[in-house]
Amino acid sequence: MDGLLIDSEVLVRAAIMRAAQAFGRHLPQEVFALTIGCSDEGYLAVMRHHFGPEFPMERFLEQETVEIERALAGGVCLKAGVVEMLEICEQEGLPCAVATSSRRQSAKRHLGEHGLWTRFRTVVAREDVDRHKPHPDPYLEAARRLGVSPTACLALEDSHNGVRAAHAAGMMTVMVPDLLEATAEMHDLCVRIADDLHAVRRLLKARSA
Repeated sequence: MDGLLIDSEVLVRAAIMRAAQAFGRHLPQEVFALTIGCSDEGYLAVMRHHFGPEFPMERFLEQETVEIERALAGGVCLKAGVVEMLEICEQEGLPCAVATSSRRQSAKRHLGEHGLWTRFRTVVAREDVDRHKPHPDPYLEAARRLGVSPTACLALEDSHNGVRAAHAAGMMTVMVPDLLEATAEMHDLCVRIADDLHAVRRLLKARSA
């Protein structure tokens, strides 16, 4: 969802950097990049390694929450091509699901404000699985709910951990880069690297032609 369907990652990145500045610390973009698509545990591990054992992590996380809520309060824009891609899926009768590392409340809020919540047959959120990306569990649960074999699913991802999760689930994976570039590993794990969701829509349309 974040970074693929909604343009939230850039806002969250800026918010977390402001939170770090409030404690007199700098958070480089390359460190933030390591947290994209991470579980809560993975995120904390990166932050603790960067800031060190004496850093007041609990107070930082409180400030981070304030900054993120403030950044997202005005709403989040859709990524280019989302609506058009969903229209093609609906026309072709392709069931769609969201497998996100975000919590259900956040997913419902951001998808709902654009009228997208009901356009997905199911949403697998952070609370729905015990293991998160890069583990395949979110994608396996999404396929189970759709009643479709994972190998028959096309997974769209913007993060490296997301690509790893989808590939581990056995899905055909397309990366649509947002803040992270497509590395050699991503090219190996994906069937395609797409510039945006308009490119994905064209792929789906060509499939039905």
